[in-house]
Amino acid sequence: MTGSTGFLGTALVERLLRSVPDCELVLLVRPGRRNSAERRVQREIFRNDAFDRLRSQWGDDFDEICQQRVSVIEGDVTSEGLGLDDAGQQLFTSCDVIIHSAATVSFDSPLDSSIEINLLGPNRILNLLKQESVTPHMISVSTCYVAGNRRGAANEEFLAGTPFQVDVDWRAEVDAARRTRADLDARSRIPERLTAFRAGAREELGAAGIPMLAAKTEQLREAWVNDEMVEAGRSRAISLGWPDVYTYSKALGETALVELHGDIPISVVRPSIIESAWTEPSPGWIRGFRMAEPLIVSFAKGELSTFPGYPEGIIDVIPVDMVAAAIIAVAAKGPEDNPEVFQIASGSTNPLQYKKFLDTTMEWFREHPVYDANGHPTASTEWKYAGSSGLEEQLQRVVKAFDIAAKVINRLPIRGENSFTSKFAERRRNLDQIKGYVEIYGAYGKCEALYGIERTLALWNSLSIEDQRDFGFDPSAIDWHHYITEVHLPTVVVQARVKTTPEKRTGPTRSERLRNAVLDTDRHFAAFDLENTLIASNVVESYAWLATRHLGTRKRIEFTLRTLSETPGLWRRDKRDRTDFLRYFYQRYKGAPVDQLEADAAEMLSELILIKSFPAGLRRVRAHRAAGHQTVLITGALDVAVEPLRPLFDHIIAATIDQNAGKLTGEMLDVPPTGEVRAQLMVDWAHQNGLDPAQGVAYADSASDLPMLEAVGYPVAVNPETRLVTIADKRGWLTENWPKTAGAPKPVLPMGSRPSPKRTPQGVH
Repeated sequence: MTGSTGFLGTALVERLLRSVPDCELVLLVRPGRRNSAERRVQREIFRNDAFDRLRSQWGDDFDEICQQRVSVIEGDVTSEGLGLDDAGQQLFTSCDVIIHSAATVSFDSPLDSSIEINLLGPNRILNLLKQESVTPHMISVSTCYVAGNRRGAANEEFLAGTPFQVDVDWRAEVDAARRTRADLDARSRIPERLTAFRAGAREELGAAGIPMLAAKTEQLREAWVNDEMVEAGRSRAISLGWPDVYTYSKALGETALVELHGDIPISVVRPSIIESAWTEPSPGWIRGFRMAEPLIVSFAKGELSTFPGYPEGIIDVIPVDMVAAAIIAVAAKGPEDNPEVFQIASGSTNPLQYKKFLDTTMEWFREHPVYDANGHPTASTEWKYAGSSGLEEQLQRVVKAFDIAAKVINRLPIRGENSFTSKFAERRRNLDQIKGYVEIYGAYGKCEALYGIERTLALWNSLSIEDQRDFGFDPSAIDWHHYITEVHLPTVVVQARVKTTPEKRTGPTRSERLRNAVLDTDRHFAAFDLENTLIASNVVESYAWLATRHLGTRKRIEFTLRTLSETPGLWRRDKRDRTDFLRYFYQRYKGAPVDQLEADAAEMLSELILIKSFPAGLRRVRAHRAAGHQTVLITGALDVAVEPLRPLFDHIIAATIDQNAGKLTGEMLDVPPTGEVRAQLMVDWAHQNGLDPAQGVAYADSASDLPMLEAVGYPVAVNPETRLVTIADKRGWLTENWPKTAGAPKPVLPMGSRPSPKRTPQGVH
């Protein structure tokens, strides 16, 4: 069997082990990046709740019986020879029946991925069997929707030789898909596109540093190629009359299979939309979210109220246990001289209309509403029906408007997770989901074929009463109201982890859990940025305070006007490159007496820094120290300006200016600790002190600090700018909002308090 780790594959493994006691299974499984094939089988198949019934029956013997009856071999249907070693090849070709259910079932896969798996996968199995001169019965799992966007009867027959045959050469389609990938990859590397990808990376990450921007640029290039391949697959499929690339590649796979099978007997089983189990291994058993579940949950939460279809349309659903039972029955029957098709579908014998499905769903959710975190029922409304085309066009316009707005928002000086930025990002994600639903359901809503199941029913009628009892796959037995309300929906809400009781959520919230994790005693260290993380100030304000401390009133006014006039240019330079900005700005300290700066900085601590601090941030530093963590301040601020904060930290990493004869030269000694340099300095410090960055915590406010945040195991976004709000939300990071000190002054530019007359004034140039 291939595809055993999937939804249908898991159901098949369980059913064969439980209901066909003398059969032995050989599972061809692709190893993961971190897990062997054996490990994947244990984790993804046998630990699934589908095996609860068998585990109860076999008790302590479960593992031993599974080991005796199931063999696992590492392989991949996208590789020639299936990637098998000699032992695996010998075991694979010794089987009496090959059930090929491995596939990419995504409706929006890249064109070449679908071709390689869905079309060429069966070919590779045939080639291996021919090479070894063996002729097992090969059962290939396809889909009813290979019939395409036709209306009326779609019988259990191959497309070749029928009026619905699409005259395309499957070999040419393979070559074209591979060329398309190569062509798009070449197009992605032309200077104009690379410039656009770099601009996109900067738009998303800001001044995050060259390495991170380069990595994001390459990621955007690869994503562009992939997206274009998805669109190429969708366009090619629609142009030939199929709803998506999945059904297109499956149809061509059937054509190739019939052409190439030779002496190898084959049967094709075509299910319609596979959903949760009717009875086996337990009513409602499902694995993951299938086709309809995201739509149902969005409706229950009040996020979606328009359906891209028509009330009289038929949604052809078949429970997974009926599909598994039909496949086993086909295997038990054995092959005929000519290839056969068995369709397992409900639409032609026991149709479920969209109206009945949606009305029954609404009825159930009125009695079992979904509740929000505050214990309030969400407002689900009556479904409205809309043709898919108009809805798609409308959504495209809205998505475009949102993308334009996102660029504007990223440039606004907005901070904090509670700003409308996070709500905007959430709405944008919801919009993407809804657009996906419309594209999927809109395409399948146009498939108005009725899938005939005469051969499947003949097989069913040929079974003994005992086999019909144990292997039910007659769709007429389904009571749709019972299935929807008593079997399917109760499972869906559990899988979706939505609240179905009015009680307020108990236990810690997600933010509380993340906060507890960062303060756990197992953490090793906590690294803090300074500006807008611990204090609501920046290097310009610190410089202004120090520079004006010894100036008279007239000079202060001149300084303020000059500095404010420079602000737009400084802001642009800072946004382009933080390192370049600091080098440029710190030249202003040229000639400043070091002793005087140190004394003034001590005064500035209480008169500026503490006043503009975030008390919650200072408390967090102390909390880390109380938990036994090392603390480090990493900032682009000048070392002399932050030296008074040393009692809070075990170590300080700051910008340093060279000295000559007791005065600063304005030239920096090292590259300022910003971007990737900041991250590397933090990691080096951690390693020098025997600390593990994976057990480290980092606090920062800007996307320019992404290298530091990503270098630790526990990143925290504090008062985040707009870009970081979106990034932190996507990656599931803790986000903190730390308010300023109550009643803190808000001057246009802070002025240093004049020193006592006892001191001799000296200027800071």
